[in-house]
Amino acid sequence: MIANRRLIPFTLFTDEASFTRDGINNTHNSHRWSDKNPHAIVERNSQHRFSVNAWCGEIDSPLMGPAVFPNRLTGRACVDFLQNELLLLVEEVPLTKRMRMVFQHDGAPAHYSHLVTHHLNLTFPERWIGRGGHVQWPPRSPEFTPLDFCLWGWMKREVYKEKVNTRDELVARIMYSASLIKQERQYYLRRAATRTIAKRVEKCIQVDSGIFEHLL
Repeated sequence: MIANRRLIPFTLFTDEASFTRDGINNTHNSHRWSDKNPHAIVERNSQHRFSVNAWCGEIDSPLMGPAVFPNRLTGRACVDFLQNELLLLVEEVPLTKRMRMVFQHDGAPAHYSHLVTHHLNLTFPERWIGRGGHVQWPPRSPEFTPLDFCLWGWMKREVYKEKVNTRDELVARIMYSASLIKQERQYYLRRAATRTIAKRVEKCIQVDSGIFEHLL
C-alpha cells in the first residue's frame, strides 16, 4: 500500500464523459404547479439531439484537457488522440515526472483495442494501468479516479446552468467549465487524488470489493 501511495503523484488518471444536449434528467421527481395554466408545457429538445465525448486527464492536481472526440469513442479515435493530442498535453508536465509517469484508463471497449494497447506498450512499457495492461484495471470497479467522483460532477453542474442549443455551444461550455475548475478547484482536485483515492481503495479492500460509499 505504501508503494502504491507513492505512485499516485506520478499517475496520469484519465477518463471520458458524455455530454448530451439536455444532460441527465429525472422526470419522475419533476412537477410544475400553476394556478393559471394547469396544463403547462415543458419544452424538450428531443428533435435536435446531439452529444459530445470529452476527455480529461489529471496528474498531481494539474488538469489536462478537455479534449473532444469527433464522434463516438472508438479504438482508432483513441489511438489518434494518444499519438497526437496527448503528446502535446503532457509537455506541460515536468520532465522528471514525465519520465516516471504511469498512464491509467478504465476498461471501456475502445481502450483495449489492439491499436490502443500496442501503442501504450510502446509508449508506456510496463507503466500503464488498464485492461490488457501491465496492471489490470478492475472490471465493474467502483469509481476510483478523481475524474469519476469529483471532476465530472463539477463540470456538468456548470455546463448545464444554462440551456444548450447547439453542439458548438455545448463544446464551448465544456471548455469554459474546465477553465473555471483550473482556476478555482485545483487544490480540491489534488486532495481528491492524493487522499481520497487511497481511502477508497482501502475501504473497497475492507469490504471485499463490495459497496463502500457509506464508509467514506
